[in-house]
Amino acid sequence: MIEVSGLSKSYKTGNIEVIALREVSFKIESGEYISIMGPSGSGKSTLMNILGCIDTPTSGSYRLDGQEVSTLDDEGLATIRNQKVGFVFQIFNLLPRLTALANVELPLVYSGIGRNERRERALKALERVGLSDRVNHKPNELSGGQSQRVAIARALVNNPSIILADEPTGNLDRATGSDIINLFQKLNSEFGVTLVIVTHDQEVGKSAGRLIELVDGQIMKDDYL
Repeated sequence: MIEVSGLSKSYKTGNIEVIALREVSFKIESGEYISIMGPSGSGKSTLMNILGCIDTPTSGSYRLDGQEVSTLDDEGLATIRNQKVGFVFQIFNLLPRLTALANVELPLVYSGIGRNERRERALKALERVGLSDRVNHKPNELSGGQSQRVAIARALVNNPSIILADEPTGNLDRATGSDIINLFQKLNSEFGVTLVIVTHDQEVGKSAGRLIELVDGQIMKDDYL
C-alpha cells in the first residue's frame, strides 16, 4: 500500500539547512497497524506530514496505492488527502457548532457525496466507534474520549486507504487513552483498517503490530511486535 524509498526532507532557516529526514525507506502493507516513535526532533511529524500529503519530500519516492505522490502539485495532494487518507489529531479539530453527525459528514461534503448517502455513511462510521447514541450531540456535550471517537469516525467515513493518527491519546487521561487504543486495535483487527500512529507514549507504541523508531531523521529500528 505504501512504499517509501530514499525519502529525505530538509528546510532552510536563513543560511542554515536543517535535515529532518535522511534517506528513509520502508513499506507498509494493507491492514498493518504501525506505531512511529522517537524523541522530539527525530522527524516523526515531518514523516507523518509527507505520508498524509500535507508536505512533500526534498528527494526520494513516496508511492501510495501504486501512485507516486511525492511529485504531485497542491491540487493533486489535496485530492489524495481527501480520498485516501484519514487524519486523527491530538486536538480533535471538531467544529463546535456542528453535531457529531455533521462533523463526520464533512469529508463527504467536500467529496460531493449526496445528502442521503452522507448521512448513511456517517451513521455507520459513528456506529463503528460506539457512538450511535451521540449522533446529535455537539462537541461541548461530549467527553474528551467521545470527541476523539467522533474524530476517528470522521477519519473512517471516506473509507481511506490509511488512517494517520498524531498523538491521538495526548489530550486524554490514561484510562480514556486506553479505550481509544482498544478501539484502534478493533478497527484494525475486525475491519482491516490500516493505521499509522505517531506517539511518545510507550504503551501506545507497544499496542501496534509493528514499531518504527526514528532518531535524527533516520530509522533506527523497524520491528514486528
